[in-house]
Amino acid sequence: MLRILFVGLIAVAAVSGYLWYSAPAPQPRAASAPSAVTVSATPATARDIPVLLSGIGTVQALNTVQIRSRLDGALDKVNFEEGQQVKQGDVLAIIDPRLYQAALDQVKAKLAQDQAQLLSDEKDLERSRQLSQQKFASQQSVDQLTAKVGVDRALIEADQAFIRTAETNLSYTTITAPFSGRVGLRAVDPGNIVKANDTSAFIATLTQQHPIGLVFTLPEAQLSAIREAQRAGGVPVIAMDQDGKKPIAKGKLQVIDNQVDQATGTIRLKAVFDNQDDALWPGQYTPVQVQVGVKKNAITVPTAALQRGPKGLFVWIATPEMRAAMAPVETGPAYEGMTIAQKGLKEGDLIIVSNQYRLQPNARVELNTPPVAANDAAGRS
Repeated sequence: MLRILFVGLIAVAAVSGYLWYSAPAPQPRAASAPSAVTVSATPATARDIPVLLSGIGTVQALNTVQIRSRLDGALDKVNFEEGQQVKQGDVLAIIDPRLYQAALDQVKAKLAQDQAQLLSDEKDLERSRQLSQQKFASQQSVDQLTAKVGVDRALIEADQAFIRTAETNLSYTTITAPFSGRVGLRAVDPGNIVKANDTSAFIATLTQQHPIGLVFTLPEAQLSAIREAQRAGGVPVIAMDQDGKKPIAKGKLQVIDNQVDQATGTIRLKAVFDNQDDALWPGQYTPVQVQVGVKKNAITVPTAALQRGPKGLFVWIATPEMRAAMAPVETGPAYEGMTIAQKGLKEGDLIIVSNQYRLQPNARVELNTPPVAANDAAGRS
């Protein structure tokens, strides 16, 4: 029995050896080529780009005044709502006018009294002159009456001056808006006593916001460009939102300050905006862009396509053979998501705008869609 089992094992081993020997040797698997990177691309385009200078400014009302009383008295009425838009000449508040009306009536009565006295003295003077001609009155009496008439006339002139003063004081009891604008929060309630010499107390603040000013600073090195643009015509100024990405108002440069701040090396400028939509508010901080020119036919690329490497800025481009290549660029001003490429690119170069992190020099690329317009690429970024 054992002999038969041993013979069987030998036979199985012989068959297995034959099958192993006769089987074809395994062939090595061919290495697969790396797959292409799918990207989006946009051609570098030539376009006119505004040359913009950036700064930070503070919105200022074109005119600001604290509404105060010019005389002492009780505040009778307040004729405005807080935050109300008022017009020039609108009545804002009324001070109790009774004392000032009485003072005016008093000086008017004094004027009437002095005018009556003048009339009487003039008649006496005329009679005295007639009597003097007939030798019934002395020249001394004529001279005395002449002097008295002169005094009467002087008193009348003084009365008229007192009347003008009293009328002015009475007019001050009605406080009107010196210009059109928006009234702020009320600081004094009706019934309170207001005093002309109290410089710390005021009824409210009135600001003119249509139009409105914006004061900002730029480096003194940019002064020559600003002055050259100003000589060429109006200089547009754009107020941006707090993120500095979206324009909220457009105006014009009004004035350049007459000296440079030596401590900061900056120059102050002021722009004026129509501001009918109240996009700007007094005291507001806002980024500012000043257009000092236009770069004609500048080669532009989407700002988002710019990459920073050890040797500076570059962009990935797709070559005609659909290979990725790094193109060093020197950039200029940026505008609405596009940046001027001053050197390193030519019009029509395909700028890769997606999946740049997967690229290596000479890597194969394929476009997922036809090249998109530059503006569309900038919008997607």
